[in-house]
Amino acid sequence: MGIRSYRPLTPGTRERTVSDFSTVTADKPEKSLTYSVHRPKGRNNRGVITCRHRGGGHKRLYREIDFRRNKFNVPAKVATIEYDPNRNARISLLHYEDGEKRYILHPIGLEVGATIVSGEDAPFEVGNALPLHRIPLGTTVHNVELVPGRGGQVVRAAGAGAQLVAKEGGYVTLKLPSSEVRMIRRECYATIGQVGNVEHRNLSLGKAGRKRWAGRRPEVRGSVMNPVDHPHGGGEGRAPIGRSGPVTPWGKPALGYKTRKKKKGSDAMIVRRRRRSSKRGRGGRNA
Repeated sequence: MGIRSYRPLTPGTRERTVSDFSTVTADKPEKSLTYSVHRPKGRNNRGVITCRHRGGGHKRLYREIDFRRNKFNVPAKVATIEYDPNRNARISLLHYEDGEKRYILHPIGLEVGATIVSGEDAPFEVGNALPLHRIPLGTTVHNVELVPGRGGQVVRAAGAGAQLVAKEGGYVTLKLPSSEVRMIRRECYATIGQVGNVEHRNLSLGKAGRKRWAGRRPEVRGSVMNPVDHPHGGGEGRAPIGRSGPVTPWGKPALGYKTRKKKKGSDAMIVRRRRRSSKRGRGGRNA
């Protein structure tokens, strides 16, 4: 995959870059694996906005992705590599020998025409899905299950890959892309390889409208609001925050305040927590 830039004919194209889509081999998705999904636009079941700055955006058809990879010991041929508007990774369409079709996340190195399979005795090749205890140490994997049979829940974004670092007892230790080291049950399945479309993180939107196409609305700083709308608002001219630190519109601390509830059983599986965010300690953004 590469990145394509534009000639600076307008302010919007001066900094804009897009994927060259060189790996994509099909224009339209498999119709039997697509369906319409209601987009909540940041609302809950009562229609109340619970996640701000979301709404609008281009229409999307959802592609049903096989995260479980539970069609064991049935070879499948990679028919196409396609663009998916619902995620930053590419997807691959598989044609199984029994006639069934499924989508999977496209890993680096998986070419059209290749044959892949999932199961305990699957060969050690890119795109094959195996239980973690059957995968050699040092291997890069993606689409990793946290609960056996539930389907892959982590390491699914473009360019993501987790490294298998240890095996002990009933657990396997993985180093996740966030640098968190976590133990996972040995029976959980993972797919060999790194998710493709690695250059996605280097893309530049170029203009605000492209953010709107993705369904993201503008974010307004609290410091330019009125006091009735935000704790940072008010004052003559540019005023400081006027309290111990930046807060949310509802008064909760916005930097360094832990909001994660302790998850019984899940926390015990973390060997080393992920690295601290680079945004902390820099004053942050006036939420």
